Amino acid sequence: MEEIQTFQPSDAELEILQILWEYQPASVRLVHEKICEQREVGYTTVLTVLQRMTKKKLVERIKEGKSHLYRAVPREEQIQQNLVQRLLKTAYIGSAMKLMMHALGQEEVSSEELDTLQQWLENKKQNPDG
Repeated sequence: MEEIQTFQPSDAELEILQILWEYQPASVRLVHEKICEQREVGYTTVLTVLQRMTKKKLVERIKEGKSHLYRAVPREEQIQQNLVQRLLKTAYIGSAMKLMMHALGQEEVSSEELDTLQQWLENKKQNPDG
């Protein structure tokens, strides 16, 4: 289990994990169809990546009748936390403030999102450890 907690998925693996988190368990065909909604990719390419992910214990293959279904092993939050920690350490020299300011400066932020952020900041001031 320790290997999964520190694993950094490739872009292709992350794309498949995101589909599985939403639709699992899922067949290769479903994963392929969902990826093809965004870009063209071969069925055998998706199958090969899923097989590699099975060997890495990122996905679990479940036999259902004559079909095989796949399920993501790590939780979405585990992978997101690993990716953010890596980005924070490598690109922002450990400064969460720089990361946050950069992220907020890249996209249009709605007033609802700003309100949510303000509430989070107020809660953090009142309870820094929570």
